[in-house]
Amino acid sequence: MVSAKKLLVVHCGVYGHTRKICEAMRPVLAAQGAEVTLAALPDQAPEPDDFDAVLIGASIRNGKHNPAVLEFIEKHRAQLEDRMSGFFSVNLVARKPHKNTAETNPYVQAFLKSSPWQPDQVGVFGGRLNYRRYRRFDRWAIRFIMWMNKGPTELDTDVEFTDWAAVERFAEEFARRVQGKAE
Repeated sequence: MVSAKKLLVVHCGVYGHTRKICEAMRPVLAAQGAEVTLAALPDQAPEPDDFDAVLIGASIRNGKHNPAVLEFIEKHRAQLEDRMSGFFSVNLVARKPHKNTAETNPYVQAFLKSSPWQPDQVGVFGGRLNYRRYRRFDRWAIRFIMWMNKGPTELDTDVEFTDWAAVERFAEEFARRVQGKAE
């Protein structure tokens, strides 16, 4: 087996689902021989210099990724470009079959156009819709957007649109790339 690679998995979200996805990736990455460190933006992320690879996961809120994600990328662009890196977005638009790939998801495409860094691997996963957990403004804004897009609008809705098998495949592929096993 190839020696363990150190992976930094950085997440930035509001309600905890992006972190949950990162936590689900951890054992998959570890099974491929990686030593995984999870960290939250903006406050907990260590310098990427001590890692062989960096994976960034970010959720959408009010139609955008948190500005802390781009700040981290701009600050560490050279380190990100110097090692294997990946990015994934978590958003409710990805619940739709025709918007659940990096190539078809508008948030991922907007991110790639605005980012000075282009990751080696890009993914997108459906998020969690839980009206009861949202702050008042978020609850009504998301409900309106769901109504416009024919999504769930009942205020007791709590559903995960995450394809957990896709999360696992993404993590396995990233680990293989980091270990130099990409085909």
